[in-house]
Amino acid sequence: MANFFSRASFGSNDEAATYNRAAWRLIPFLLILYIISFLDRVNVGFAKLQMSADIGLSDAVFGLGAGIFFIGYAACEIPSNLLLQRFGARFWIARILVVWGIISVSFMFITTPAQFLTLRFLLGIAEAGFYPGIVLYLTYWFPGKLRSQVCALFFIGIPIAGFIGGPLSGFIMKSMAGVSGFSGWQWLFLLEGTPAIIGGVATYFYLSNGPADAQWLTAKERNIIVPALQAEEAAHRAMGHGHRLIDALTSPKLWILAISNFTLLGGIYGISFWLPQIVKDLGVQDVFLNGLVTCIPFAVSCVAMILVGRSSDRTRERKWHIVICATIGALGLVGGATLTGVPALSLASISLALAGALASITVLWALPNSLLTGAAAAGGLALMATIGNLGGYAAPYVLGLARQATGRLDFGFYVMSAAMIVGALLVHLLPRNASIDEAEHIPVLTESPAVGVR
Repeated sequence: MANFFSRASFGSNDEAATYNRAAWRLIPFLLILYIISFLDRVNVGFAKLQMSADIGLSDAVFGLGAGIFFIGYAACEIPSNLLLQRFGARFWIARILVVWGIISVSFMFITTPAQFLTLRFLLGIAEAGFYPGIVLYLTYWFPGKLRSQVCALFFIGIPIAGFIGGPLSGFIMKSMAGVSGFSGWQWLFLLEGTPAIIGGVATYFYLSNGPADAQWLTAKERNIIVPALQAEEAAHRAMGHGHRLIDALTSPKLWILAISNFTLLGGIYGISFWLPQIVKDLGVQDVFLNGLVTCIPFAVSCVAMILVGRSSDRTRERKWHIVICATIGALGLVGGATLTGVPALSLASISLALAGALASITVLWALPNSLLTGAAAAGGLALMATIGNLGGYAAPYVLGLARQATGRLDFGFYVMSAAMIVGALLVHLLPRNASIDEAEHIPVLTESPAVGVR
């Protein structure tokens, strides 16, 4: 069986084997859940190709509906993550999945734009806490030195969902249209919403709340993981890292990361929600072929995320990985806006934009737990996701307004590009010798402390 992590990352063969076993047990399952999650978020972009005419949905209202999901999501993010810490990951993540699956399936019955907006808002409330909750859950298992790779392996669910979701959504909408009297877009919501309900039930029986109560770990494996994470948390506290919720809310560094997350997620969701329409505007009219073409940017992003995550953990460098990837993503958006006359180059630029944004956010999410522990970590991750997901509201809406006003998406692309540059600059301005970077070199197990930031 191939390893998730190389032997060079560990001080002993037993340590390497333990963390790789934990990764094989957790990451594929969590990855499947995230793929389901992302499909349920963005399949509305494919549904729009047929649904707009059926329910009278304008481009501006679609953009509002695509984004209003994140208003409900943001409002409930912090409470949800704190409740996860209180009730345990197994129950809380299962609850999230079942409720959002039911709401997602309910989309097949909408008949008006008002119903569309209402369900999008409720879907955001239902799914709140899933994304930062899983990131928090992963910190219960894996130390800081593995976190970029772990985040990459989890977040790769975004491009995988796009890679398989495009062709799958196109196939469902084309082949199921008219079956049992339902339109293709109605079947899309039914068939892609049901797996969330099934996944929620499976989660309750499959996950444990952490390594301390994981029956599938041996005593030897448990004694490798638990003391190491306890030592890391103690070292963080000794360095003055916050452990109360108020510490998260008042941390300038965390707010910088949150705003950067806003700019990057804006680019990711702006592209993801509108990609089927972008590809259609480039001349691909058939919905199934459209789905095949839209998988290209996501395939490129998969490769970029894995390579960048490994590079960041290997070099123990975070800031420049984020800055360079975000800048590449911003330039890709400019190329996507200016090269529409050459479809192949425009699609290549959009692929670069999505890959840059996803690779940078992979490393960005390795940083918050270097600043915070305990309730502060739960609240801080949720705060970062809350602010970030507002970018998921703003970007699709801006693109919708731009398209309705001009018939093109160029202006929206330029706005998203500028925002990503701002996010990159903010990360670059994090102070030297920041606790973010010092924490990456805490002597957990065999490593030696180092001073400074790369």
